[in-house]
Amino acid sequence: MIRLPVVALAVATITCLWLLVFPMPPAQLSITTAATDGAYYRHAQHYAERFAAHGITLDIQPSEGSEQNQKRLRRAVDPTDLALMQGGFGYLGASLDRRDRSRIETLANVDVEAVWIFTRNRELDSLNQLQGMRVAIGPEGSGSRKVALKLLEQARIAMSELTLSKLTGSAAVQAMRQNQLDVVLMVAPTESFAVQNMLGLPGIQLANLRKSAAITERNPYLEPRLLAQGALDTRLPPRDITLLTTSASLVAREDLHPALKRLAIAVAMEVHTGGGLFHRAGDFPSLRRIDFPTAPQARETLIHGLPLLERLLPFWWAQLTERILLIVLPVTLMAFWLMRLIPTYLRWVLESRVNRWYGELKFIENDLSQETLSGLDLTRFLLRLNSIDKALMAFACPKDLMARCYTLHQHIEFVRQRLYKMRGR
Repeated sequence: MIRLPVVALAVATITCLWLLVFPMPPAQLSITTAATDGAYYRHAQHYAERFAAHGITLDIQPSEGSEQNQKRLRRAVDPTDLALMQGGFGYLGASLDRRDRSRIETLANVDVEAVWIFTRNRELDSLNQLQGMRVAIGPEGSGSRKVALKLLEQARIAMSELTLSKLTGSAAVQAMRQNQLDVVLMVAPTESFAVQNMLGLPGIQLANLRKSAAITERNPYLEPRLLAQGALDTRLPPRDITLLTTSASLVAREDLHPALKRLAIAVAMEVHTGGGLFHRAGDFPSLRRIDFPTAPQARETLIHGLPLLERLLPFWWAQLTERILLIVLPVTLMAFWLMRLIPTYLRWVLESRVNRWYGELKFIENDLSQETLSGLDLTRFLLRLNSIDKALMAFACPKDLMARCYTLHQHIEFVRQRLYKMRGR
């Protein structure tokens, strides 16, 4: 009557907390990147290898670029869990809808990407010199296209003055090789396939834009960085060049499981710890100049690492142990305490009832010791005794109180006989 309902309630509580309040993380994640020949896709492949070591499958979804990645994170049906985003699509780019700011969170900045402007047989130091040229700025939805259109707009160059192309990556390299393009503008890290191949083409020049500081003032997501002479190899670049750069970020949808956010940050710390052309080893991952709100787990994980259980145990064992400690153990102890407390409380209630009858009987005995008692007083005492006796007969007495109830019944009978004698006196 007591233990079975308590056990059922405990099982129901554990089930509700486990499934609804503190559920286990899913075993599959998705990440949206960019083209398959880009650096984002290669980073995602490294992520997939490390996630697999923790028992999680990472589905890599190529895309046209950061704009499409952002839409995939925000969509209401089947949103993507993670994305690699180019800088300029959030706070710093002033392009983020205020109503949607809380739907995407920054886990960490993971890399530096340069705005590469490759030209054929001509040196450029101003965007105004692009007029009349065939310029590749990437497909719709790509970060390269967004940056290019923004820079051209600020330079007051009308689209009608250019022949724009959607080519990017290896397709743009092939078009430059075949003299089908004059300029290629792309945002990519130095080690990307397209940048390395473009630098190897004969007659290809890197634009060295003047007034780069003014450009970065108008575009806070961009930073000027020096590409020193001979930094790429002994011949490239032939002189110091100032390039515009932006950051690449690993972001997640807001409602992604917190444990998976922590694990994604830890994976990024493994993949992006090395140095690059524009940063030193250990500079990334970081939370400097973020484009979206920081995930609550980001700063803690970057500074202190994973929680103790996730450091000591495999990922799934850590999640299971955490739920046992936070859900199963407290609820079980509470159920055990209730199974001990409820019977004790009920016994106290029953004993209090018997003691109350004993107390009433004691008051009657004390009143009978008075010298002057009328017949009306004796009748009143008798009615009180009969009410106690009637309540005692209706009382469902447990076995361990039967002896006390029987003794109380005898005492009532003893006092009743005494009343009868006093009435006949």
